[in-house]
Formats: sequence, structure tokens, C-alpha cells
Amino acid sequence: MKEIKVLLEALKDPNEDVRADATQALWQIWFGQKGVAGLQTLQRAQVLLESGEATQAEGVLSELIEKLPDFAEAWNRRAVLYFVQQQYRKAIADCQKTIELNPIHFGALHGLGLSYAALGEYQDAIGAFRQALKVQPYAIENQRLILECTAKLS
Repeated sequence: MKEIKVLLEALKDPNEDVRADATQALWQIWFGQKGVAGLQTLQRAQVLLESGEATQAEGVLSELIEKLPDFAEAWNRRAVLYFVQQQYRKAIADCQKTIELNPIHFGALHGLGLSYAALGEYQDAIGAFRQALKVQPYAIENQRLILECTAKLS
């Protein structure tokens, strides 16, 4: 856990390279949370999704979640799949589960915001993007999305 604390601090560093390295290291930790078998299953689902086999990818991820319900990245990957399929309510539910398991998961916080924005729920989207910025204050994309959502509210 000490390593994660150090990486979280690095996300707030003014140096872009330091932030990029920390971001990459956190993704590696999250993907590797359940060892080689978990990582390979995530990769298999990604290959299926990229080759247009979304239903099979969803099956692989759902099975992984059933076996390892505390594997935050499995929930996050399925949320991404649902988002791509425009199943925003399902994406929101899986993002929320990811965040419940891993409150600092900036990817799930960002995805939560994107899903709310896609549904026109801009206030909730802004809240999610703000949470993501607490973890990654230099994430320009989240700052831009907050502005976009705010403009749509007025």
C-alpha cells in the first residue's frame, strides 16, 4: 500500500513524465491485482472486444467477476465494454462497483462521468469528473469535460 501512496502523490507532481510513469504503474498494479491468470483473462476479453466479439467479451468478464468479485479491474473493463455498447446504466453500475472496490480508480471515475454525460445527467457527470480530478489533478480532459457539462446545464 505504501507504493500506491507514493504513486498517488506522483499523480500530483508538476512534472508530466513523473505523472505519466505513476499513471502507468497504477494501471499495472490494477491489471495485475489477481496475478497472471486474472491479467490474461482481461487481455482475452480485450482481444474479443477489439475483434467485434462483444458478447463473448462480456461473457468472459462476467465469468471473471463471478469468480473474483473483488477484482476491481474486471468490473472496470466490463464498464468500458458497456460504455462502448452505449449501455450507460450498466456502465455506471460497474463503474460504481469499481470505485467501491478501489476508490482511487481514476479510470472508473472518468468513465462514470462519461456515462452520466452520455445520458444528459450533467450534474452527476461533473461530480464524477471532480472526483477524478482529486486523484489526477492535472487530467486536462476531466477539466475540459467539466466545462462542457457546465455549459450544457446553463
